[in-house]
Amino acid sequence: MSQIVVGLDIGTTKIACFVGKMNEHGKIEILSMGKSDSLGVSRGVVANIDKTVDSIKLAVEEAQSRVEGDLLIRVVYVGIAGQHIKSYQHRGMLTRTNTDAEISQLDIDNLIEDMYRLAMEPGEEIIHVLPQEYIVDNEQGIKDPIGMYGVRLEANFHTITGHVSAGKNIYRCVERADLKVADTILEPLASADAVLSEDEKDMGVVLVDIGGGTTDIAIFHEGIIRHTAVIPFGGNVITDDIKEGCSIMKRHAEALKVKYGSALASETMDNEVVCIPGIRGKEPKEISLKNLASIIQARMEEIIDHVYYEIKNSGYDKRLIGGIVVTGGGAQLKHLTQLFEYMTGMDTRIGYPTEHLSSANTIDNLTSPMYSTGIGLVLKGFDDLKRKNKSLASTNDTKSGNDTISKKEKKVNQGTEKRGSFFQSILKRAEDFLKEEE
Repeated sequence: MSQIVVGLDIGTTKIACFVGKMNEHGKIEILSMGKSDSLGVSRGVVANIDKTVDSIKLAVEEAQSRVEGDLLIRVVYVGIAGQHIKSYQHRGMLTRTNTDAEISQLDIDNLIEDMYRLAMEPGEEIIHVLPQEYIVDNEQGIKDPIGMYGVRLEANFHTITGHVSAGKNIYRCVERADLKVADTILEPLASADAVLSEDEKDMGVVLVDIGGGTTDIAIFHEGIIRHTAVIPFGGNVITDDIKEGCSIMKRHAEALKVKYGSALASETMDNEVVCIPGIRGKEPKEISLKNLASIIQARMEEIIDHVYYEIKNSGYDKRLIGGIVVTGGGAQLKHLTQLFEYMTGMDTRIGYPTEHLSSANTIDNLTSPMYSTGIGLVLKGFDDLKRKNKSLASTNDTKSGNDTISKKEKKVNQGTEKRGSFFQSILKRAEDFLKEEE
C-alpha cells in the first residue's frame, strides 16, 4: 500500500482533516476529508483546549468515516499560525571532517540541526529553519550543494519562531484527541505549496492567506522563501464589522458576507437590498448591499495596507514579477483582486489548491481557496517523508562508504603482509646461501 499522509488544519473558523496519498505522477489524491466548526481557537491560537479537542475529534471522525478499508487516522501534520509568529535571518556554518566525501543530505541535515540550537528569547522556540542559499568554501549563491566537495559548508537561513505555550497547546489538543503529531508546519508555507507554481516562486511572488483569525504572508524570490509575517486579523473582523454596522446577529452577518460580500462598493448597485429575518416576531430588516460592500471594503483596505507594508519591509517589492496570490476563506470575496491591484499596483490572482492535486479527486468543493492550508499540509507531509528517506539513504551510503574504506585498508594491509613475507623469504634464502658457501 502506498504511503498515506494526514493534514490537520486547526483554524479560527474551522478545523479540517485531509487524508491523502501520492500517485505515480507525483500528484496528490485526497482520499477523505472531514470538517467541523472551530470553537476553541482565537486568532490562530488555541484559547480553549476542551472545545478544540472536541472540534478535532469531530473533524477526524468525519474523515475516518469516509476512508475505505482498515486505515486508521493516527499520525497527523498540523498547521501553526498566530500573531506570536516571528521570523529572523541567520547564518550557520559546518566544518566537515570527511573532506574526501561529497557533501550529502546528512551534512545539510546536521547544519540545519545546529540552527535549532540557537538561543531564543524566553518563551520562544524555533518552528522552522529554512535554508535560503549555501556557501561552500566561500563560493556563494549555491542552491543545492549536494555532490560538491568542500571543507566549510555555510548557509543563510530564514528562521521562524513561535511561543512555546502555543505549540504545547496544539500538541496537547491533538494528543487528547488520540492522535500523534508528526510535525507542526507554518500555515502560510503549507498554503504556498498548495497554490503556487515553481515558476511563480522563481520570478518572485507574494502569498496572502486570508483566514478567519489571521492573514498570513509568505514572500518568495528565486525559488527561495524570503519573508514571512502574520497580520492578527482576517475574515472574522469583517464579520464583526458587518454585525455592528448593520445591527444584526453574527450568524446573519457571516451569511451576508459569504453570499453577497464584495470588496468594492463601486461595483454594487445602489438599489440592491437583501432581507434579514427579524428576531422574536420583529419585522424583517432590509440591508443595502452597497452599505454592506462599503463596510467590507473599509476593513479589506486596512488588511491590504498591512500586506503592502510587509511587502515593502521585505526589500523585494521591486522584484516580485509574479505579483500577489490571494488564498484562504477570505479570498472568496467578490472583486477582491481588483482592490488588491488598485491599492498595490501589483498583478493579483486568486490561489486555488489545484497545482498538485490529482484529477481523480471526487470530494466536492475541494478546490476552494479555504482548503489551501489543509491540502498544503498533506503536501508538506510528503516532502517530509521524502527528505527523511533521502537522509536515511545518505546515512546508509556513509556507512557503506566506511565499510568500503575498511575493506580497502584490509586489502592494503594484506598486501603489505604478503610483500613482507616475500622479502623475508628472499632474505632467508640469501642467509642459507651464505651458510652453504662457508
